[in-house]
Amino acid sequence: MMEAVPKQFVFALVEDFTHLALSCAVDPLRIANLVSGQELYRWSYSSVDGVQERASDGTVLHAHSSFATIPDCTRLFVVSGLNMQHKSISELLNALRRIDRTRMTGIGALDSGAYLLARGGFLNGMQAAIHWQYHDVMMEEFPEVNTVRNVFVSSEKHITASGGTATADLMLHLIEQDHGAELSADVADQMVYNAAREATAAQKVSLQSRNGMRNAHLTRAIEIMKDSLEEPVSPAVIAAQLNISTRQLERLFGKYLNASPKKYFMELRLEKAQQLLVQTELSVIEVALACGFQSAGHFARVYRTAFGVTPMMQRGRLG
Repeated sequence: MMEAVPKQFVFALVEDFTHLALSCAVDPLRIANLVSGQELYRWSYSSVDGVQERASDGTVLHAHSSFATIPDCTRLFVVSGLNMQHKSISELLNALRRIDRTRMTGIGALDSGAYLLARGGFLNGMQAAIHWQYHDVMMEEFPEVNTVRNVFVSSEKHITASGGTATADLMLHLIEQDHGAELSADVADQMVYNAAREATAAQKVSLQSRNGMRNAHLTRAIEIMKDSLEEPVSPAVIAAQLNISTRQLERLFGKYLNASPKKYFMELRLEKAQQLLVQTELSVIEVALACGFQSAGHFARVYRTAFGVTPMMQRGRLG
């Protein structure tokens, strides 16, 4: 068998990157080499200073290059995690623009990395996947990007994965593209990973697993709430969509969540508001409107009752 020319991967690490996402990216490549008996893949790490970078769990990785000296490679993935919206990434974006302009390298992103690519304008007009925690933030700040809830997107020029084990799904997909389904399946077997997902699989936190619920009406009611945070609907409207009475809806929320539908809906809206205040530069009134509040004053009063601080005080804590 003719020896394959190794494909070179570079992972551009941003401070507080998610170690799990990186591990789920690198280990399938390592295992592909092991199973095939060939060096199919090589990989290296890049950081802003070319020395090292720290993950959100405190792990420090040695870097092989700086962003300014990223070597020729087949694929380049930006890997980030916490607080990505507050990072200074001019050196990274300059390097990505230069590489995109002068090389055939495929540029992509893992976990929250899609946010950084969006900041650089790379994802305009494209579909992109990002960790569910940042989905609302991405949609608010970059409406020109078609942010989807897929576990990964591989059909665009810049491929993205939503992080965690979704990164392994993407790598198994790329291994299959490069070397066939049999090797990809063998790698998955070595990982004891027998449920690899297609790109179109939805990335979401299961309401059933999060709340221990097994009631389809309750699950659907919460989905309706999540889809209408900007223009909230009443419990009566939700009940009508489920073809049950408002009283039945009240009983379901009381039994499983120890809350009324109205109270639970408000908690969802405030949770989104807190994320937008912490993770975006949107004004307080813009956050209020995005979460279904028609006046900044009402929003501020409800927010302070819930969190003990006003929206402006919440934002001030970033400093």
